[in-house]
Amino acid sequence: MTTQPTSFEGPVPGETASPFGEVLLELEQLRKSYGSTRILDGVDLSIRRGEFVCIVGPSGSGKTTLLKCMAGLLDPTDGRTIFEGETVTEPPAKLAVVFQDYSRSLLPWLSVAANIELPLKNKLPKAERPARIEQVLKAVGLAGKGELYPWQMSGGMQQRAAIARGLAYQPDVLLMDEPFAAVDAQTRIELEDLVLRVRRDFDTTVVFVTHDIDEAVYLGDRVIVLSGAPTTVNRNIPVDLPRPRDQRDTKLLPEYAQLRAEVFELIQSAQSHASIS
Repeated sequence: MTTQPTSFEGPVPGETASPFGEVLLELEQLRKSYGSTRILDGVDLSIRRGEFVCIVGPSGSGKTTLLKCMAGLLDPTDGRTIFEGETVTEPPAKLAVVFQDYSRSLLPWLSVAANIELPLKNKLPKAERPARIEQVLKAVGLAGKGELYPWQMSGGMQQRAAIARGLAYQPDVLLMDEPFAAVDAQTRIELEDLVLRVRRDFDTTVVFVTHDIDEAVYLGDRVIVLSGAPTTVNRNIPVDLPRPRDQRDTKLLPEYAQLRAEVFELIQSAQSHASIS
């Protein structure tokens, strides 16, 4: 199957106008190279307020590099990231990142509450912080656990705490880099439903990088499929499945199976092309 790169600069052909808000985050012809090795090769992408956008692609396609460029953690070789109308030159104040490795988000010598408080110190008066900390802990199912240290918690609890920290200063966009890859299957299911609740309750825009096709289709309003490296946007797939979603009922829908098969075929095709190249 041969596919043509597309970008999301408006409605997908045959689709009605976006039901979401204004564009919050844009990538314009984003390129990233390390020496002579091209990783990203002209990525165009727009994220609208209120969307849950999942990004998938073949192994080695530069998903994490793309997310770091979005977050202002890496400078692109060419092109630019625009967040709320401004070119990103450093991590924006209203954008948060949750990494796969929660140890990068949580400092083991601080309690969970102290970890969550860190990004609030220059953004929220001290007297208001305890209520905000308890709010986000409750939202992720860790009410009353703020005095624990990360090393006293399971992997799933630590990732919940990392999500709480990302939510604490109420970002406009939450970037998540394969956040559930390091937990067991049952915990992963619980965290998927958690992030859907958080997205709804906090009215947060989410960009979610994953290698798991089922996860992408289950969570997303759109699935962005990347080509193999050097990476472009291969396909932008709207996910028109009813919400709220359910781990059993949603995945039994014929439309879910069709979307999963489409994404799978695109990734397999990209991997085969990369191996031939």
